[in-house]
Amino acid sequence: MAALQTIEAGTLLVASAFPDPPFEVEQEGVATGFDAELMRAVCGQIGLRWQLTKYEDDDFNGIFDGLRTHSYDAVASGTTITPEREKVALFSEPYLESGQSLIVNTTRTPHITSTADLVDQVVGIQIGNTSDIVAKELKEEGKLAAIRYYPYHGILHLLDDLTAGRIGAVMNLLPVATWLVKDRPDLDVVQEIHTNEFLGIAFAPDNRGLRDAVNTALRSLREGGAIDRLKRRWLE
Repeated sequence: MAALQTIEAGTLLVASAFPDPPFEVEQEGVATGFDAELMRAVCGQIGLRWQLTKYEDDDFNGIFDGLRTHSYDAVASGTTITPEREKVALFSEPYLESGQSLIVNTTRTPHITSTADLVDQVVGIQIGNTSDIVAKELKEEGKLAAIRYYPYHGILHLLDDLTAGRIGAVMNLLPVATWLVKDRPDLDVVQEIHTNEFLGIAFAPDNRGLRDAVNTALRSLREGGAIDRLKRRWLE
C-alpha cells in the first residue's frame, strides 16, 4: 500500500475542539472521549500514530481552515456533515447519527417543555454549532425571541447562564446535552429535535487517499463491533 499523505510522516494530526463531551473530554489532564478513542483505533488500523491538536478559536467552523493551511491532517470533533462544510473539506463516511436537543432550567422555567414554548425566550448557541440552523429557523418563524452566541469553547459559561436564568434555553447535539446536564440538577434535556445529522471525520479536499484509508478503517471497526463498544462507553 502506498504511504499515506500526512503532514508528519507516520503521524495523524487530528484537530478537536475541547470541551465537547462526550466527544471531547479531559479527564485528569488526559484528552479522551468518543472521538479520541475512535481516532486512536483508526490510527491502529492504518498504521499511524494519533496526535491531538486542540482547536481553541471561538467559531467552530474555523476549524476547517487548518486543513487547507496544513496545520493538521483531519478534524474529528463531533462534526456534522453539512453541504456548506463539504465545500471546504472532504468527509469520511458517517460514524454516528444524532439529532439536536433542547436543554432548559426545569427549576426556573418548568413550563418550557419544547421549542413551542420559546416565543419569549433567549436561546444560547455555540458559534458554529449546527444547532444554530434550528434556532435561526425558529426565530425567522417568530417562535423564538432571540439567539445569544457563545464562543465554541465557552459551553460551560453557556450552561452557567442557563442555571442563573440569564437565558431561557440551550440547544446542542443530544449526546452533548445529555452529558452536560448530568451534574447540573436544575437543568434537563426536555426535547430531542430530530435533525438526523450524520457525523464524520474531515480531511483536506485534495487528500482522498487518506480519506479512503480512514473509510476502510471505519468499516472494519464497525464490523468488528468497536464502534458499538464506543457508543456503549460514551453515549449510553
